[in-house]
Amino acid sequence: MHFNFKAFYMKCKILDGKKFAEESYIKLKVRSANLLEKIGRKPNLQAIIIGNDPASKTYVGMKERACLKNGIETKTHQLSENVTTNEVIDLVHKLNSSPEVDGILMQHPAPKHINEIECFNTISLEKDVDGVTTAGYGRLSMGINAFGSCTPLGIMRLLDYYNIELQGLNALVVGRSQILGKPMAAMLLNANATVTIAHSKTLNLSELLKEADLIVAAVGVPRFIKSSSLKKGTILVDAGYHPTENCGDVDLDGIEKIASAFTPVPGGVGPMTINTLIYNTISAMEMKFNV
Repeated sequence: MHFNFKAFYMKCKILDGKKFAEESYIKLKVRSANLLEKIGRKPNLQAIIIGNDPASKTYVGMKERACLKNGIETKTHQLSENVTTNEVIDLVHKLNSSPEVDGILMQHPAPKHINEIECFNTISLEKDVDGVTTAGYGRLSMGINAFGSCTPLGIMRLLDYYNIELQGLNALVVGRSQILGKPMAAMLLNANATVTIAHSKTLNLSELLKEADLIVAAVGVPRFIKSSSLKKGTILVDAGYHPTENCGDVDLDGIEKIASAFTPVPGGVGPMTINTLIYNTISAMEMKFNV
């Protein structure tokens, strides 16, 4: 049977994270204003950044601007490169105990001498709005309420926005990081997809790519996956972004002729991460005060 590429192209959805985030912010501003009216203050997010990594500073700056635009008070605690793990933990305990703080974000990656997992796990579950604690991940994996890590939760919200039914799909997550690949797989499994996790060392990756109905690329390597490796009709979510090359983990050349839906890079997954951080922070305050 002849495959009608023109008809297929017309059906291909672009999963526009920027568009969804802009619409979402309108609703989030209303929720934040409602909290200010009922509780007497805005939601409050506190960020911790260790050292002078330029990318981390840029990212935290973007989060600060997004918070201020959308009715969230925010403060960044800039710690020296030489700070100790215990000093970071002491700060987290202080923020945990403050009734004025609704969410805590510790920017990843921390310097190598910092025990990052121990610092993450000090954050109380009620304030873990970035979804980085192992307890939060465990709850998520067991289908118990917890804040999801922002990028995979943002992807789930984006798929829901475009009415993509996940139940029964063969989903392939390429990547196994603690804040993206693993929680992404758990979320898809909770949505009744059949999930396979692969990574850069997977031997039969090309075969898995050809079988997958949904692919989430989160391996962290520029253009690691070629669009020609995918089966026709697949749903592609590219969670990677490499600013020096302005590309993701997938070579998107010709993707419109192959995928039934895909996230552009940039403008797909990226805007959803910060939007979901704000979504989680507002939700944390609403749960605290039962609003």
